[in-house]
Amino acid sequence: MGDTFTPETPAQVQQTVAWAVDAEIPLEVIGCGTKRAIGAPSATEHILDMSGLSDIQSYQPEELILIAGPGTKLAEIEMALMQSRQQLAFEPADLGPLLGQPAEQGTLGGVIGCNLSGPRRIQAGAVRDHFLGFSAVSGRGESFKAGGKVVKNVTGYDLCKLICGSWGTLAVMTEICVKILPMPDRTRTVLIFGCSLEQAGAAMTRALQSPHEVSGAAHLPADAAAQSRVGFVSKAAEAVTAIRIEGTGISVDYRCEMLLKELSEFGETEELHTANSQSLWAELRDVLPFAGSDDARAVWRISVPPAEGPRLAATLVDATDGHVYLDWGGGLIWLAVEEGSDAHAQTVREKISPSVGHATLIRASEAVRSKVSVFPKPAWIALSHRVKEGFDPKSILNPGRLVEGI
Repeated sequence: MGDTFTPETPAQVQQTVAWAVDAEIPLEVIGCGTKRAIGAPSATEHILDMSGLSDIQSYQPEELILIAGPGTKLAEIEMALMQSRQQLAFEPADLGPLLGQPAEQGTLGGVIGCNLSGPRRIQAGAVRDHFLGFSAVSGRGESFKAGGKVVKNVTGYDLCKLICGSWGTLAVMTEICVKILPMPDRTRTVLIFGCSLEQAGAAMTRALQSPHEVSGAAHLPADAAAQSRVGFVSKAAEAVTAIRIEGTGISVDYRCEMLLKELSEFGETEELHTANSQSLWAELRDVLPFAGSDDARAVWRISVPPAEGPRLAATLVDATDGHVYLDWGGGLIWLAVEEGSDAHAQTVREKISPSVGHATLIRASEAVRSKVSVFPKPAWIALSHRVKEGFDPKSILNPGRLVEGI
Protein backbone atom coordinates (compact mmCIF):
# COMPACT_ATOMS: atom_id res chain seq x y z
CA MET A 1 0.00 0.00 0.00
CA GLY A 2 1.46 3.35 -1.03
CA ASP A 3 1.41 6.73 0.68
CA THR A 4 -1.12 9.52 0.28
CA PHE A 5 0.36 13.02 0.26
CA THR A 6 -2.01 15.87 1.14
CA PRO A 7 -0.11 19.17 0.76
CA GLU A 8 -1.67 22.33 2.14
CA THR A 9 0.45 24.91 0.29
CA PRO A 10 1.83 25.29 -3.25
CA ALA A 11 5.35 24.97 -1.82
CA GLN A 12 4.48 21.57 -0.35
CA VAL A 13 3.06 20.48 -3.72
CA GLN A 14 6.32 21.46 -5.41
CA GLN A 15 8.37 19.62 -2.80
CA THR A 16 6.27 16.47 -3.14
CA VAL A 17 6.47 16.39 -6.94
CA ALA A 18 10.20 17.17 -6.87
CA TRP A 19 10.74 14.25 -4.49
CA ALA A 20 8.72 11.95 -6.78
CA VAL A 21 10.77 13.08 -9.80
CA ASP A 22 14.07 12.44 -8.03
CA ALA A 23 12.90 9.02 -6.83
CA GLU A 24 11.13 8.29 -10.16
CA ILE A 25 7.96 7.37 -8.27
CA PRO A 26 4.68 7.98 -10.18
CA LEU A 27 1.83 9.83 -8.49
CA GLU A 28 -1.91 9.60 -8.98
CA VAL A 29 -3.19 13.18 -8.77
CA ILE A 30 -6.72 13.59 -7.39
CA GLY A 31 -8.99 16.24 -5.90
CA CYS A 32 -11.82 14.53 -4.04
CA GLY A 33 -11.61 11.47 -6.28
CA THR A 34 -15.09 11.73 -7.82
CA LYS A 35 -13.73 11.02 -11.33
CA ARG A 36 -11.08 8.40 -10.48
CA ALA A 37 -13.20 5.79 -12.23
CA ILE A 38 -12.78 7.56 -15.59
CA GLY A 39 -9.74 6.45 -17.54
CA ALA A 40 -7.45 3.46 -17.35
CA PRO A 41 -7.09 2.05 -13.81
CA SER A 42 -4.19 3.65 -12.00
CA ALA A 43 -1.07 1.51 -11.64
CA THR A 44 0.54 3.93 -9.19
CA GLU A 45 0.78 3.24 -5.47
CA HIS A 46 1.22 6.82 -4.26
CA ILE A 47 -1.53 9.46 -4.30
CA LEU A 48 -1.15 13.23 -4.44
CA ASP A 49 -4.38 14.47 -2.85
CA MET A 50 -5.02 18.14 -3.68
CA SER A 51 -8.04 18.54 -1.39
CA GLY A 52 -5.85 20.51 1.04
CA LEU A 53 -5.73 23.48 -1.36
CA SER A 54 -9.41 24.26 -1.04
CA ASP A 55 -9.84 27.97 -0.38
CA ILE A 56 -11.55 30.64 -2.45
CA GLN A 57 -8.61 33.03 -2.49
CA SER A 58 -10.22 35.94 -4.32
CA TYR A 59 -13.73 36.61 -5.55
CA GLN A 60 -14.35 39.94 -7.27
CA PRO A 61 -17.98 40.04 -8.47
CA GLU A 62 -17.52 43.42 -10.15
CA GLU A 63 -14.53 42.08 -12.16
CA LEU A 64 -16.23 38.75 -12.97
CA ILE A 65 -13.30 36.64 -11.79
CA LEU A 66 -12.72 34.05 -9.09
CA ILE A 67 -9.42 32.57 -7.90
CA ALA A 68 -9.40 29.37 -5.86
CA GLY A 69 -7.35 26.33 -5.00
CA PRO A 70 -7.84 23.21 -7.13
CA GLY A 71 -9.37 21.28 -4.24
CA THR A 72 -12.16 23.82 -3.72
CA LYS A 73 -15.51 22.10 -4.08
CA LEU A 74 -17.75 23.37 -6.85
CA ALA A 75 -20.70 23.37 -4.45
CA GLU A 76 -18.86 25.90 -2.25
CA ILE A 77 -17.99 28.06 -5.25
CA GLU A 78 -21.53 28.01 -6.60
CA MET A 79 -22.92 28.97 -3.20
CA ALA A 80 -20.55 31.96 -3.03
CA LEU A 81 -21.44 33.04 -6.56
CA MET A 82 -25.17 32.73 -5.92
CA GLN A 83 -24.99 35.48 -3.30
CA SER A 84 -24.06 37.88 -6.10
CA ARG A 85 -26.34 36.16 -8.62
CA GLN A 86 -23.40 34.94 -10.66
CA GLN A 87 -22.45 31.54 -12.04
CA LEU A 88 -19.93 29.31 -13.78
CA ALA A 89 -21.58 29.64 -17.16
CA PHE A 90 -20.19 26.39 -18.56
CA GLU A 91 -22.43 24.41 -16.16
CA PRO A 92 -19.95 21.97 -14.59
CA ALA A 93 -21.43 18.50 -14.25
CA ASP A 94 -21.67 16.62 -10.97
CA LEU A 95 -20.80 13.09 -12.11
CA GLY A 96 -20.51 11.71 -8.58
CA PRO A 97 -23.86 9.86 -8.60
CA LEU A 98 -23.21 8.49 -12.10
CA LEU A 99 -19.89 7.06 -10.92
CA GLY A 100 -21.14 5.70 -7.61
CA GLN A 101 -19.86 8.62 -5.52
CA PRO A 102 -21.70 11.13 -3.31
CA ALA A 103 -23.13 14.23 -4.94
CA GLU A 104 -21.60 17.72 -4.57
CA GLN A 105 -18.04 16.51 -4.01
CA GLY A 106 -16.50 17.59 -7.33
CA THR A 107 -13.72 20.18 -7.29
CA LEU A 108 -12.65 23.13 -9.43
CA GLY A 109 -9.39 21.39 -10.33
CA GLY A 110 -11.30 18.32 -11.38
CA VAL A 111 -13.63 20.14 -13.76
CA ILE A 112 -10.73 22.09 -15.31
CA GLY A 113 -8.59 18.98 -15.65
CA CYS A 114 -11.41 17.01 -17.30
CA ASN A 115 -12.91 19.81 -19.44
CA LEU A 116 -16.40 18.34 -19.16
CA SER A 117 -18.88 21.07 -20.15
CA GLY A 118 -22.61 21.12 -19.47
CA PRO A 119 -25.65 21.87 -21.68
CA ARG A 120 -24.90 25.60 -21.99
CA ARG A 121 -21.75 24.90 -23.99
CA ILE A 122 -23.66 25.56 -27.21
CA GLN A 123 -24.08 29.18 -26.13
CA ALA A 124 -21.43 29.98 -23.51
CA GLY A 125 -18.54 27.83 -24.74
CA ALA A 126 -16.53 25.05 -23.15
CA VAL A 127 -14.77 24.96 -19.78
CA ARG A 128 -11.50 26.05 -21.38
CA ASP A 129 -13.16 29.24 -22.66
CA HIS A 130 -13.70 30.34 -19.05
CA PHE A 131 -10.27 29.27 -17.74
CA LEU A 132 -8.19 32.46 -17.48
CA GLY A 133 -5.00 31.48 -15.66
CA PHE A 134 -3.29 29.15 -13.23
CA SER A 135 -0.24 28.33 -11.19
CA ALA A 136 1.08 24.79 -11.29
CA VAL A 137 3.94 22.39 -10.76
CA SER A 138 5.11 20.47 -13.83
CA GLY A 139 6.17 16.84 -13.92
CA ARG A 140 9.73 18.14 -13.72
CA GLY A 141 9.02 19.43 -10.22
CA GLU A 142 9.15 23.06 -11.40
CA SER A 143 6.63 25.75 -10.47
CA PHE A 144 5.23 27.96 -13.25
CA LYS A 145 2.34 30.30 -14.06
CA ALA A 146 0.29 30.93 -17.20
CA GLY A 147 -2.57 33.16 -18.28
CA GLY A 148 -3.87 35.98 -16.12
CA LYS A 149 -6.96 37.58 -14.66
CA VAL A 150 -8.57 38.89 -17.84
CA VAL A 151 -9.59 37.15 -21.03
CA LYS A 152 -7.01 38.87 -23.28
CA ASN A 153 -4.09 38.61 -20.85
CA VAL A 154 -2.33 35.90 -22.84
CA THR A 155 1.13 36.14 -24.35
CA GLY A 156 3.12 33.41 -26.06
CA TYR A 157 1.66 29.93 -25.74
CA ASP A 158 -1.87 29.66 -24.34
CA LEU A 159 -1.13 26.98 -21.76
CA CYS A 160 -4.62 27.22 -20.26
CA LYS A 161 -6.02 25.53 -23.36
CA LEU A 162 -3.37 22.80 -23.08
CA ILE A 163 -3.78 22.07 -19.37
CA CYS A 164 -7.59 22.10 -19.52
CA GLY A 165 -8.62 18.55 -20.41
CA SER A 166 -5.18 17.04 -19.75
CA TRP A 167 -6.56 14.96 -16.83
CA GLY A 168 -3.62 15.77 -14.57
CA THR A 169 -1.03 14.22 -16.88
CA LEU A 170 1.02 17.38 -17.54
CA ALA A 171 1.03 19.45 -14.35
CA VAL A 172 -0.48 19.78 -10.89
CA MET A 173 -2.45 23.02 -10.61
CA THR A 174 -2.10 24.91 -7.34
CA GLU A 175 -4.19 27.99 -8.13
CA ILE A 176 -6.93 28.52 -10.72
CA CYS A 177 -8.52 31.71 -12.07
CA VAL A 178 -11.85 31.45 -13.88
CA LYS A 179 -14.26 33.85 -15.52
CA ILE A 180 -17.73 34.07 -14.03
CA LEU A 181 -20.92 35.55 -15.51
CA PRO A 182 -24.25 36.86 -14.21
CA MET A 183 -27.07 34.41 -13.62
CA PRO A 184 -30.11 34.87 -15.85
CA ASP A 185 -33.10 36.58 -14.28
CA ARG A 186 -35.48 34.02 -15.74
CA THR A 187 -35.33 30.57 -17.34
CA ARG A 188 -37.97 28.90 -19.48
CA THR A 189 -37.92 25.57 -21.30
CA VAL A 190 -40.10 24.71 -24.27
CA LEU A 191 -41.02 21.02 -24.30
CA ILE A 192 -42.08 19.18 -27.45
CA PHE A 193 -43.70 15.77 -26.98
CA GLY A 194 -43.53 12.67 -29.15
CA CYS A 195 -40.70 13.51 -31.56
CA SER A 196 -38.66 10.74 -33.15
CA LEU A 197 -34.88 11.19 -33.08
CA GLU A 198 -35.00 12.59 -36.62
CA GLN A 199 -37.83 14.99 -35.82
CA ALA A 200 -36.10 16.08 -32.61
CA GLY A 201 -32.95 16.85 -34.58
CA ALA A 202 -34.94 19.04 -36.97
CA ALA A 203 -36.70 20.83 -34.09
CA MET A 204 -33.46 21.51 -32.21
CA THR A 205 -31.75 22.74 -35.36
CA ARG A 206 -34.59 25.14 -36.09
CA ALA A 207 -34.49 26.47 -32.54
CA LEU A 208 -30.72 26.91 -32.57
CA GLN A 209 -30.81 28.68 -35.93
CA SER A 210 -33.56 31.03 -34.77
CA PRO A 211 -32.82 34.52 -33.37
CA HIS A 212 -34.09 33.48 -29.93
CA GLU A 213 -30.67 32.83 -28.28
CA VAL A 214 -31.26 29.25 -27.18
CA SER A 215 -28.99 28.14 -24.31
CA GLY A 216 -29.87 24.46 -24.25
CA ALA A 217 -31.28 21.90 -26.69
CA ALA A 218 -31.73 18.25 -25.72
CA HIS A 219 -33.85 15.22 -26.57
CA LEU A 220 -34.91 12.41 -24.25
CA PRO A 221 -36.48 9.27 -25.74
CA ALA A 222 -39.41 7.94 -23.74
CA ASP A 223 -37.31 5.63 -21.54
CA ALA A 224 -34.94 8.44 -20.54
CA ALA A 225 -37.77 10.94 -20.03
CA ALA A 226 -39.48 8.51 -17.65
CA GLN A 227 -36.49 8.80 -15.28
CA SER A 228 -36.92 12.55 -14.81
CA ARG A 229 -38.00 14.06 -11.50
CA VAL A 230 -39.86 16.79 -13.37
CA GLY A 231 -43.49 15.75 -13.61
CA PHE A 232 -44.21 17.26 -17.04
CA VAL A 233 -41.34 15.16 -18.43
CA SER A 234 -41.66 11.85 -16.57
CA LYS A 235 -45.45 11.64 -16.92
CA ALA A 236 -45.43 12.33 -20.65
CA ALA A 237 -45.05 8.60 -21.43
CA GLU A 238 -43.34 9.58 -24.69
CA ALA A 239 -40.21 11.24 -25.98
CA VAL A 240 -39.52 14.82 -24.85
CA THR A 241 -37.46 17.45 -26.67
CA ALA A 242 -36.34 20.41 -24.52
CA ILE A 243 -35.29 23.89 -25.67
CA ARG A 244 -34.04 26.36 -23.04
CA ILE A 245 -34.33 30.17 -23.11
CA GLU A 246 -32.60 32.38 -20.51
CA GLY A 247 -32.26 36.10 -19.84
CA THR A 248 -34.29 39.03 -18.57
CA GLY A 249 -37.98 38.57 -17.84
CA ILE A 250 -39.72 40.33 -20.73
CA SER A 251 -37.21 39.03 -23.27
CA VAL A 252 -37.54 35.43 -22.09
CA ASP A 253 -41.33 35.58 -22.13
CA TYR A 254 -41.36 36.88 -25.70
CA ARG A 255 -38.75 34.45 -27.03
CA CYS A 256 -40.46 31.51 -25.36
CA GLU A 257 -43.82 32.51 -26.83
CA MET A 258 -42.27 32.72 -30.30
CA LEU A 259 -40.61 29.30 -29.96
CA LEU A 260 -43.84 27.68 -28.80
CA LYS A 261 -45.48 28.89 -32.00
CA GLU A 262 -42.57 28.08 -34.31
CA LEU A 263 -42.06 24.55 -32.96
CA SER A 264 -45.71 23.55 -32.60
CA GLU A 265 -45.65 21.71 -35.94
CA PHE A 266 -43.33 19.10 -34.40
CA GLY A 267 -45.86 18.04 -31.79
CA GLU A 268 -47.71 19.05 -28.65
CA THR A 269 -45.81 21.65 -26.61
CA GLU A 270 -45.57 22.73 -22.99
CA GLU A 271 -43.59 25.34 -21.07
CA LEU A 272 -41.48 24.82 -17.94
CA HIS A 273 -40.83 27.78 -15.66
CA THR A 274 -37.62 28.52 -13.77
CA ALA A 275 -37.61 25.91 -10.97
CA ASN A 276 -38.64 22.98 -13.15
CA SER A 277 -36.31 24.16 -15.93
CA GLN A 278 -33.35 24.24 -13.57
CA SER A 279 -34.18 20.76 -12.29
CA LEU A 280 -34.46 19.30 -15.79
CA TRP A 281 -31.20 20.77 -17.06
CA ALA A 282 -29.35 19.71 -13.91
CA GLU A 283 -30.53 16.14 -14.59
CA LEU A 284 -29.27 16.31 -18.17
CA ARG A 285 -25.98 17.91 -17.08
CA ASP A 286 -25.32 15.23 -14.44
CA VAL A 287 -26.44 12.28 -16.65
CA LEU A 288 -29.02 11.29 -14.05
CA PRO A 289 -31.12 9.24 -16.51
CA PHE A 290 -28.31 6.66 -16.31
CA ALA A 291 -27.23 7.22 -12.70
CA GLY A 292 -29.42 4.84 -10.71
CA SER A 293 -27.70 2.97 -7.88
CA ASP A 294 -28.72 -0.34 -9.45
CA ASP A 295 -27.70 0.68 -12.97
CA ALA A 296 -24.66 -1.40 -13.93
CA ARG A 297 -24.59 -0.39 -17.58
CA ALA A 298 -21.50 1.12 -19.18
CA VAL A 299 -21.94 4.75 -20.23
CA TRP A 300 -20.37 6.43 -23.26
CA ARG A 301 -20.02 10.16 -23.93
CA ILE A 302 -19.98 10.65 -27.70
CA SER A 303 -19.28 13.95 -29.42
CA VAL A 304 -20.28 14.27 -33.09
CA PRO A 305 -21.39 16.99 -35.53
CA PRO A 306 -24.88 18.03 -34.34
CA ALA A 307 -26.47 17.39 -37.73
CA GLU A 308 -25.44 13.74 -37.52
CA GLY A 309 -26.32 13.15 -33.86
CA PRO A 310 -29.89 11.84 -34.26
CA ARG A 311 -28.96 9.42 -37.06
CA LEU A 312 -25.93 8.13 -35.18
CA ALA A 313 -27.92 7.78 -31.98
CA ALA A 314 -30.46 5.59 -33.79
CA THR A 315 -27.65 3.55 -35.35
CA LEU A 316 -25.97 3.01 -31.97
CA VAL A 317 -29.23 1.95 -30.33
CA ASP A 318 -29.79 -0.64 -33.05
CA ALA A 319 -26.20 -1.88 -32.96
CA THR A 320 -25.83 -2.15 -29.19
CA ASP A 321 -29.41 -2.49 -27.94
CA GLY A 322 -28.54 0.50 -25.76
CA HIS A 323 -30.32 3.62 -24.57
CA VAL A 324 -29.51 7.22 -25.45
CA TYR A 325 -30.35 10.84 -24.95
CA LEU A 326 -29.04 13.86 -26.84
CA ASP A 327 -27.62 17.18 -25.67
CA TRP A 328 -25.93 20.15 -27.42
CA GLY A 329 -28.57 20.14 -30.15
CA GLY A 330 -27.60 16.60 -31.14
CA GLY A 331 -23.83 17.11 -30.86
CA LEU A 332 -23.52 15.11 -27.63
CA ILE A 333 -24.85 11.56 -27.34
CA TRP A 334 -25.04 9.86 -23.96
CA LEU A 335 -25.23 6.09 -24.54
CA ALA A 336 -25.84 3.41 -21.89
CA VAL A 337 -25.11 -0.21 -22.91
CA GLU A 338 -24.83 -3.58 -21.24
CA GLU A 339 -21.21 -3.77 -20.20
CA GLY A 340 -20.31 -7.28 -21.37
CA SER A 341 -16.62 -7.85 -21.88
CA ASP A 342 -15.78 -4.60 -23.68
CA ALA A 343 -18.78 -2.22 -23.38
CA HIS A 344 -19.29 -2.53 -27.17
CA ALA A 345 -16.17 -0.41 -27.67
CA GLN A 346 -15.35 -1.62 -31.16
CA THR A 347 -18.94 -1.23 -32.35
CA VAL A 348 -19.31 2.27 -30.89
CA ARG A 349 -16.12 3.58 -32.43
CA GLU A 350 -16.72 1.95 -35.80
CA LYS A 351 -20.17 3.49 -36.05
CA ILE A 352 -19.04 7.04 -35.27
CA SER A 353 -15.70 7.07 -37.13
CA PRO A 354 -17.16 8.21 -40.50
CA SER A 355 -18.57 11.31 -38.75
CA VAL A 356 -15.28 12.58 -37.36
CA GLY A 357 -16.69 12.10 -33.88
CA HIS A 358 -15.10 10.62 -30.79
CA ALA A 359 -16.26 8.52 -27.86
CA THR A 360 -15.11 8.41 -24.23
CA LEU A 361 -16.05 5.57 -21.90
CA ILE A 362 -17.24 7.48 -18.84
CA ARG A 363 -18.46 4.58 -16.71
CA ALA A 364 -17.33 0.94 -16.79
CA SER A 365 -15.83 -1.63 -14.45
CA GLU A 366 -12.10 -1.70 -13.83
CA ALA A 367 -11.86 -4.95 -15.78
CA VAL A 368 -13.34 -3.33 -18.91
CA ARG A 369 -11.29 -0.15 -18.52
CA SER A 370 -8.16 -2.29 -18.33
CA LYS A 371 -9.08 -3.98 -21.60
CA VAL A 372 -10.34 -1.19 -23.87
CA SER A 373 -9.19 2.33 -24.64
CA VAL A 374 -11.28 4.65 -22.48
CA PHE A 375 -10.31 7.78 -24.38
CA PRO A 376 -10.17 8.12 -28.16
CA LYS A 377 -6.64 7.75 -29.44
CA PRO A 378 -5.70 11.13 -30.91
CA ALA A 379 -4.61 11.29 -34.53
CA TRP A 380 -1.75 13.50 -33.35
CA ILE A 381 -0.45 10.90 -30.89
CA ALA A 382 3.21 11.67 -31.68
CA LEU A 383 2.67 15.33 -30.79
CA SER A 384 0.87 14.31 -27.59
CA HIS A 385 3.87 12.21 -26.58
CA ARG A 386 6.22 15.15 -27.21
CA VAL A 387 4.04 17.46 -25.12
CA LYS A 388 3.98 14.91 -22.31
CA GLU A 389 7.76 14.56 -22.48
CA GLY A 390 8.16 18.34 -22.32
CA PHE A 391 6.08 18.71 -19.17
CA ASP A 392 6.66 15.33 -17.51
CA PRO A 393 9.64 13.48 -19.04
CA LYS A 394 9.72 10.76 -16.36
CA SER A 395 5.94 10.17 -16.57
CA ILE A 396 5.38 10.96 -12.91
CA LEU A 397 1.87 12.46 -13.14
CA ASN A 398 -1.11 10.15 -13.75
CA PRO A 399 0.86 7.87 -16.10
CA GLY A 400 -1.29 5.99 -18.62
CA ARG A 401 -4.49 7.82 -17.61
CA LEU A 402 -5.31 8.94 -21.15
CA VAL A 403 -3.49 6.51 -23.43
CA GLU A 404 -0.45 4.36 -22.95
CA GLY A 405 2.58 6.53 -22.27
CA ILE A 406 0.55 9.71 -21.62
